Amino acid sequence: MSKNVSDIIKEMDQIDGKIQDMLFFKFDYWAEHVIFSGRWWLGIGLTIIPWLIFWTVFRKKPYMDRLLFVAAWVMIISALLDILGDQYGFWHYRFNVIPAVPTYFPWDYTLMPLSVILLLRIKPKANPLIKAIIFSLLTSFVGEPFFHWIDIYALDKWKYIYSVPIQILIYLFAHHIFTSRNKFEQADS
Repeated sequence: MSKNVSDIIKEMDQIDGKIQDMLFFKFDYWAEHVIFSGRWWLGIGLTIIPWLIFWTVFRKKPYMDRLLFVAAWVMIISALLDILGDQYGFWHYRFNVIPAVPTYFPWDYTLMPLSVILLLRIKPKANPLIKAIIFSLLTSFVGEPFFHWIDIYALDKWKYIYSVPIQILIYLFAHHIFTSRNKFEQADS
């Protein structure tokens, strides 16, 4: 027998209250022990410095709009999958740059998108499947283990090999977006 709507609403509000209590606890812990720690500064550096380098190298390229468009899509996909993995208990992160975000900000918003667009620009005529496999092997068996080794990334119910097909699909999707159009149309004035 199903519950009536008012009981469901009451119970959902209680669950949400418990989640908020845990988030406040996590924030207090983060503010006391994580912010300004070495691993926190590493996250800040990995978030900002690669973008500064990218901007310096690519800012005047005619395909900059497409690269940033691809980067935005990679960010969205990476963050969404990261949130799902965290929320379902496959992995979690310690030393978050931003405590309310359950993903590792540098990974989803800098390292993944910049790695993809860098590979898109290296040997652009190369077979995209080969590049996707290289990308997936590097992210899955070098990047993830590195962050695990320095205790930022904790695998709960996940193995590195599970990431390989996901990373391949992310790269192939990004390649498709990048190559499917030559430029963006100018907005009307």
